[in-house]
Amino acid sequence: MIRHTFSLLNGIGEKLERHIWKKGILSWSDFCNTKEIDGISPERKRIYDNQLTQASMELGVGNAEYFARIMKRREHWRLFDTFKSGAVCLDIETNGFQPGSGGYVTVVGLYDGTAWRYLIRGENLTVENLNRELAGYKCLITFYGASFDIPFLLRSFPGVRFDIPHFDLCFAARRLEINGGLKKLETLFGIEREEVVQGMNGYDAVKLWEQVRKGSAEARELLLMYNKEDTINLLQLADILYRKLKISTGIEEFLACGYAYEKERVISNE
Repeated sequence: MIRHTFSLLNGIGEKLERHIWKKGILSWSDFCNTKEIDGISPERKRIYDNQLTQASMELGVGNAEYFARIMKRREHWRLFDTFKSGAVCLDIETNGFQPGSGGYVTVVGLYDGTAWRYLIRGENLTVENLNRELAGYKCLITFYGASFDIPFLLRSFPGVRFDIPHFDLCFAARRLEINGGLKKLETLFGIEREEVVQGMNGYDAVKLWEQVRKGSAEARELLLMYNKEDTINLLQLADILYRKLKISTGIEEFLACGYAYEKERVISNE
């Protein structure tokens, strides 16, 4: 999707982007190879050509941080298919209070499509370990993380770094007019949880932590299982919402028309 995206350029929104697609200009290379584009001055066109050439170079070397800087956060989802193999899902649990009012992180869960790992308060949850766990990934996936998880971690662990594209599934769903929390969306799309944590919510996680503090190994195991389900299900949901967002842009229809046009031209030449 990212190579079809022109809204990363200053001054080009979704409306103008669709106008460009409608002209049959469907990729960065199409754009640069087209001499004139309606609605874009020659001077601006030269600037855009240079920017797209730079973006292509950065994409070629997998520089995810570059795109996190130049793109609006609401458009970071467009990078998901490119950086999916380097994506990490993140979810936190807390003690139920806000930082500055006695609040702290109890568990941070991370899942990269292969393995789930956790950091837990009092054992291995430090800013150094957080940065070590996040290092090397190309895309961050959360549910409501832009408003809760990430600000909470930044306030709790000064020095933790989040400088890669962030695909927040909560706001992606809202953009598609799909409302509700993570559990509601899981049910809607047929994503199942382990039976032992079905029906649990964030308040249950807070109560479990209180039991963990009192030495309950069983509560610790259940809390970690709850976080694991919250975290690993994000990747499956990201796949679903990404496909729906891509369809909503209309690019697939334009690509189909472009393919049909090219096929017709080849046949006529024969």
